[in-house]
Amino acid sequence: MSLTEHRPTPAGPLRSGAGWPLRLLAAATVAPLIRWIVAADSVPGGTARRTGCDNCGTPFGSAGPPLALSPLARCGACRQRIGAPPATVELALLVSIGVLVLAARPAVETVAFAWWLLCALPLFFVDLAVHRLPDRLTSAAAFGTWGLLGLAALAGDSGTAAGGGADWLRALLAGGAVAFVFAASTVLLGRRGFGLGDAKLVLSSAAVLGWFGWGPVFLGLMVAFVAAALTSVVLLVAGRVRWSGHLPFGPFLILGSMVALALA
Repeated sequence: MSLTEHRPTPAGPLRSGAGWPLRLLAAATVAPLIRWIVAADSVPGGTARRTGCDNCGTPFGSAGPPLALSPLARCGACRQRIGAPPATVELALLVSIGVLVLAARPAVETVAFAWWLLCALPLFFVDLAVHRLPDRLTSAAAFGTWGLLGLAALAGDSGTAAGGGADWLRALLAGGAVAFVFAASTVLLGRRGFGLGDAKLVLSSAAVLGWFGWGPVFLGLMVAFVAAALTSVVLLVAGRVRWSGHLPFGPFLILGSMVALALA
């Protein structure tokens, strides 16, 4: 039996091959923006956003050479790496497009999921780099996703046979409930629990999956926990981390949510 009971979605441009050139063009347009966000926000908490190369000070973004925001990810002056590793953002965008294609939902739903993915991708790379999830990104993901799913409900789009309004309320409940559990673990367990950034991230990721039902929410969390556990074991065996080390959980939450969204 499937995890959700959603209504059949007619085959359309999302599943056709005709739209791939436009999708690739969109990815090429969005990738520099994501690279700029990652480079700017990959700094310790309480530190001002990065505006230039750490080595030579050459600015990146609209005020600097374009090489820093290209797939090469190099400073235009000294060639030091800036931000996310070369080609990784572009690859992640292609994977995100594949997730949207597999989900194959109506237009407004797709916009909501695309918004969440566009916020989640920089969070993925920033958390990997500096073990933090900036509030500006988690807040944008939460409020934007909630609002767009609300529009999907008003437009008559529905994740399940229950109807758009019920789906939207369940999405909000899922995001709030999982965030409460994560935040409670922070209060009760301190560093051994989830971070508050993780709690803020699941406000949006659990809401996206809750739109389809509770099954995808549990699937997304299960994938995240299993992937984090396996990665921890591999890193311990390889001597890359210690038992007392800290592994950022945000990337695994995003990965698990993407898997569950593609299968929903």
